[in-house]
Amino acid sequence: MEKINRRQFLNSSLRGAALGVAAVSLKPHRVLGANEKVVLALIGAGGRGSVVIQAMTKLKNVETKYVCDVDDSRGGWAMQELEKIQGFAPKRIIDMKEAFDDKDVDGVVIATPEHWHALATVWACQAGKDVMVEKNISRTIWESRKMVEAARKYNRIVQCGTQNRSATYGFSAREYIKSGKLGRVVHVKVFHMLPGSGWRQRPDSQKPAGLDWDRWLGPTKMVPYNVSRHRGWSHYWEYSSGMLGGGSTHQMDLARLVLGEPPHPKAVYCAGGRLAYDDQRQTPDTQIITHDFGKFTMTCEMLNFTPYNKKSQEDVRFADKFPYWPQNATRIEIYGTKRMMYVGRMGGGWQVFEGDGKVVDYEYGYYPDELHNQNFIDCIRSRKKPNGDIEYGHYSASMAHLGNLAYRAGNKKLIFDAKTETFTNCDEANKLLKPVYRKPYYIPDQV
Repeated sequence: MEKINRRQFLNSSLRGAALGVAAVSLKPHRVLGANEKVVLALIGAGGRGSVVIQAMTKLKNVETKYVCDVDDSRGGWAMQELEKIQGFAPKRIIDMKEAFDDKDVDGVVIATPEHWHALATVWACQAGKDVMVEKNISRTIWESRKMVEAARKYNRIVQCGTQNRSATYGFSAREYIKSGKLGRVVHVKVFHMLPGSGWRQRPDSQKPAGLDWDRWLGPTKMVPYNVSRHRGWSHYWEYSSGMLGGGSTHQMDLARLVLGEPPHPKAVYCAGGRLAYDDQRQTPDTQIITHDFGKFTMTCEMLNFTPYNKKSQEDVRFADKFPYWPQNATRIEIYGTKRMMYVGRMGGGWQVFEGDGKVVDYEYGYYPDELHNQNFIDCIRSRKKPNGDIEYGHYSASMAHLGNLAYRAGNKKLIFDAKTETFTNCDEANKLLKPVYRKPYYIPDQV
């Protein structure tokens, strides 16, 4: 197998069918030429959103017109850096609909807390905007299905922030597996094992000046201001899909890509809880889920207390080097009847092993953010489906949601009907499929 180096990787084309993404043209809201300027808005100016919008604005003929956040304490750094990049400062707004209503805006980057991802995406699609939405893309299976429906109904480009979809090594790993060199894949292990700490919810208090708490809560129920909810929203089911959705989704999405895009599993089982830390957090620190796909199984082991495991660092992500697999926090292990494969996210590459530790094939991998951002901008112009299309995101996010629902239903085994996206053996889990929305912040049944 040909080994590619970083220069070859960065110079390679990762658009459309070259990555196995169907080159289906979507009807444009307004027609852009191949080199015409793309105008963006950032919705949610936290750390990740600020990094992504700056990187995109550095691309050829791209500018950012708005930075939107409901918290005045956020967005200042992004605006300063964007002014340096494009020569003028974007407009600071608190209502995302101001950007949606602007006919000059072609696309938006949605990097809010998770409870806003689905609603903001649907609103953007209805307004004729293309979307890059960070993971986890939704809080529930129902929400991400509505995101798919909105993207298709309004002919929008919706790219998920699962940037491994733009890494060439994922597709070469898929071809290797397809060739039969691993044998028949029977089991896959996905890992997300990171350090953690205890946590305690603080009492309700006066909201900070400059924060629109109503807009921050958005589709969730109105509650008094609480700094733990505001700054620690990932610990609450109202605002997030927990560590499983917030981190493990990357690996499960990459595993799905490598395995050839399997559809929904037919059943899921979960065990776990607050085992490492006896605190008030709603989401678990230990969660082991098993997805039953019929012909193979996939587990995901999410631990939030392991200081001895680490993500791949820059010396792996940007160089010809593999992680130390046994303590790599975000590895994937694929077990075939002949050989096994390690796959790393965000530039870890892949290696295939036989007995006695013999490496029989491999490919280095490189951090794919730059290529994923470029792919989004290219697809705004070309109207081809992006590498991280929303439908891929829906199936991958659903794997996290299935694990969470099995946990929340009492660590039960749930039988899933893929056609209706409902459970056949648990009314309690079915009740959690659709969030309870607060007007006017809601997604209708018909988007």
